[in-house]
Amino acid sequence: MAQFERLTVYNTVLAEGMVPLFYHADAEVARQVVAALARGGSHVVEFTNRGDYAIEVLSALTKFCRAELPGMIVGVGSVEDAATAALYAAHGANFIVGPTFSEEVARFCNRRKLAYMPGCGTLNDIARAEEFGAEIVKAFPGSAVGGPGFIKDVRGPRPWTRIMPTGGVTPEEGNLREWFSAGAACVGMGSQLVRSDWIASGDYQRITALTADTLALIARIRSA
Repeated sequence: MAQFERLTVYNTVLAEGMVPLFYHADAEVARQVVAALARGGSHVVEFTNRGDYAIEVLSALTKFCRAELPGMIVGVGSVEDAATAALYAAHGANFIVGPTFSEEVARFCNRRKLAYMPGCGTLNDIARAEEFGAEIVKAFPGSAVGGPGFIKDVRGPRPWTRIMPTGGVTPEEGNLREWFSAGAACVGMGSQLVRSDWIASGDYQRITALTADTLALIARIRSA
């Protein structure tokens, strides 16, 4: 069962402007990654549904955060059907992210008051997702659907649409400035933030430092 209310999830995502995302098959490594993100100031993380037994890692993460990092909101990504969403929700996922939009996932999340951020690649995708209650839609893959220009073009006639580009987002100032200047509500960032070489070497402090720097940079860009 989700620990955090849907509005809390959305408000945290929008306030911080970034959703870190990653996958690792080892639960202890995953705990170290999430702790590193928390030390860097992040209060939200998306664990992606990839690989065998990913549900066991997510379950370990949500239990760890409740005990050790009570302010950390853990959600799950790469979810495309309601059965998978329900399984992860039963293990404590606080929000659901999908690479595509699914009516059945939207209905499930609405029944359970879970935040749902579906992947959308066209204006029709976005409009349909919003009809089903999506407050934030994921532009995925961000670099392939049109980049910052896609967000700017969508928000011209639809200024109420909140878009989170994922894919093609990096922690460099120029890249982030492009996305937020175009109107991105927040960004999703995976391997550019949670780097596999740092994980392999156990250098979690570098993840912490980059998280802190990136969140500070996003805050500066948005306040300009």
